[in-house]
Amino acid sequence: MEKLIPFTINDLAKVTNHRSGEIKFGEKMLTIPKGVDPKIFLSTCEAKFVLFGIPEDIGVRANFGRPGAASAWECTIASIANIQHNRFCKGNQILVLGKLNVSEEMKEVEHLNFHDIDDRSKLNQLVEKIDKEVSHIIFNIVKSGKTPIIIGGGHNNSYGNIKGTALAKGKSINAINFDAHSDFRILEGRHSGNGFSYAYEEGFLKKYFIFGLHENYTSKNVLDILKKIDDRVRFNTYDSINIRKEKNFNSELIQSLEFIKNDFFGVEIDLDAIPNIASSAMTLSGFSIEELRQFVTFFGMNKNAAYLHICEGAPDLCYDKNNHLIGKLIGYLVTDFIKSKNSLLPPKHIV
Repeated sequence: MEKLIPFTINDLAKVTNHRSGEIKFGEKMLTIPKGVDPKIFLSTCEAKFVLFGIPEDIGVRANFGRPGAASAWECTIASIANIQHNRFCKGNQILVLGKLNVSEEMKEVEHLNFHDIDDRSKLNQLVEKIDKEVSHIIFNIVKSGKTPIIIGGGHNNSYGNIKGTALAKGKSINAINFDAHSDFRILEGRHSGNGFSYAYEEGFLKKYFIFGLHENYTSKNVLDILKKIDDRVRFNTYDSINIRKEKNFNSELIQSLEFIKNDFFGVEIDLDAIPNIASSAMTLSGFSIEELRQFVTFFGMNKNAAYLHICEGAPDLCYDKNNHLIGKLIGYLVTDFIKSKNSLLPPKHIV
């Protein structure tokens, strides 16, 4: 894992606000000890969950989106470090692995124009380069018996998450994606809009469910493709659930779980599905934060939930006084997932 920048105990101390009479996650979370091989520590430490950051927005740029998702990791780890360690959720269940070193790649894209054909090709190549590193790190986390929680970057990283998990499990996996978009676009070079279609085409993704598609932003071409492969890729729309009320949110949770639950699956969250959350493709209409938290809890309860990926949040695009809120939101989702994985209650518990 040469491209990993380990998160140190000193890094953790810098972002943890100590207060008398309180115990924060930052005082209990594990980090890789200095001089210890991350692979060895992954296999031997007691933590069940591994936090891993991907501070890039290259895939977003390649998909004509607004950059900013690279900032989510730093914002999130500062928020998670200051969550209270208590009987509801304990910080020592988490190993903060660190972040992917993408500094060189991020410098390369500073002056690239995604409208230029040659520059777009370079962006696609950089995304492929990141794909390899992400899949390698996720492979090692899953192979060690831990559950990855991946933060930050564009949704292009779904490909590396799926590939790395599938290789570690020795077979293709499924995925559930809470998203306003399908990210199942044509294979035109890697970007944030086709991570799932590439994983599907290459045999790493077996079944895929898109939860809450926005009808206004799903092309006829994508809908036609999805119709042809309905046995393996299905979806519902936000409009049918919360606008026209043709479908029920809780019933849809159950139906989508039925579709993917027989194999290991990844839980993918794109924050552009939530209104007024700064992201590459912000929306004014969508599911509430409470519904998203219920979604994460519901799927986390299943024993086959293999990882959680939260992406596209862009604190750099927030108003200055509120740019910490995306990290705080991600912190809620992370602890919801951990609590649900610890309980493994029957799905009917929340519906």
